[in-house]
Amino acid sequence: MSVQELPGGAAQPPIPPPAWQPRTDPVPLLPDPEPYRVLGTDAAAGADPALLLRLYAELVRGRRYNAQATALTKQGRLAVYPSSTGQEACEVAAALALREQDWLFPSYRDTLAAVARGLDPVQALTLLRGDWHTGYDPREHRVAPLSTPLATQLPHAVGLAHAARLKGDDVVALALVGDGGTSEGDFHEALNFAAVWRAPVVFLVQNNGFAISVPLAKQSAAPSLAHKAVGYGMPGRLVDGNDVVAVHSVLGEAMDRARRGDGPTLVEAVTYRIDAHTNADDATRYRGDGEVEVWRAHDPIRLLEHELTQRGVLDEDGIRKAAEAAETMAARLRERMNADPVLDPMDLFTHVYAAQTSQLREQAAQLRAELNASAGEGPGEDR
Repeated sequence: MSVQELPGGAAQPPIPPPAWQPRTDPVPLLPDPEPYRVLGTDAAAGADPALLLRLYAELVRGRRYNAQATALTKQGRLAVYPSSTGQEACEVAAALALREQDWLFPSYRDTLAAVARGLDPVQALTLLRGDWHTGYDPREHRVAPLSTPLATQLPHAVGLAHAARLKGDDVVALALVGDGGTSEGDFHEALNFAAVWRAPVVFLVQNNGFAISVPLAKQSAAPSLAHKAVGYGMPGRLVDGNDVVAVHSVLGEAMDRARRGDGPTLVEAVTYRIDAHTNADDATRYRGDGEVEVWRAHDPIRLLEHELTQRGVLDEDGIRKAAEAAETMAARLRERMNADPVLDPMDLFTHVYAAQTSQLREQAAQLRAELNASAGEGPGEDR
């Protein structure tokens, strides 16, 4: 019985369409009930061996990069380092899914993705040692500055992607964020704008189980983070974040979809943060060793290495060469990071605005006078 048919009820006109009708069929947007996998399934047989070997080499290099960067914090060469050990498959797959003209929008934990994209490892760590601005030229590498505030890079990615679409440029933006970042307002605003504008952007959520010490169950009641996509009118994909081939495949499909003009996709990669949140965090206060060991058994390098050796694509010599190349990278990184940077305090004012404001000019003059005075020079002299 409708409201209009209730005895004594005043007749109410129905809600006029189309305001109450669904904008789109939600069923095709729903993620699969289980994370998509390739390794260990029949789908692995169709994967390109050359791609698999490249992914493997990058995973091995990435693991060594994480270990070396973590060691640098203990030596005082880095102020802080948020390791992505255990998550290397997400980082590597993201970088390799990009075309040269595409843009990567990383978070603070995604230095490995930037390095796999081609960024100098030292430049990727420059921000974390308190050195020169972001450490690199974003336009040169098409890698946005590493974002320390949570999720602020997501609206930036949407804006760049939307602008590229308006200009007719063949550009897709890939934005990385952690599960904790999905609780930020920037996440929701970015997804809403991206879907409404059909912007060529892909969002990759690396669900590593914890937002520092807060487990996912205490910040989201959704069936999965991928399900959040449906509310914005975009597809959600759920993938095993430790299966580098699966992540690369899902991201590739999402980026092809964006490039065709079909709009954004939200991808949730289920992975795990093996190391602590940063070197300043004590992870034993909120999780047990048993949980970590379970995920170590699902290690992304071990999964891919097993697949490659079983298929005869990788042998002991290949494993040794990948490890040696990674060690060479680590030694070079260690050597360069042990050299003290030459800093110019006046750089504080160089890259704030294209044309300095009067306030900046005044501050710069004050600092120069103080530096000259400390050096025993006159206030008007250049250093």
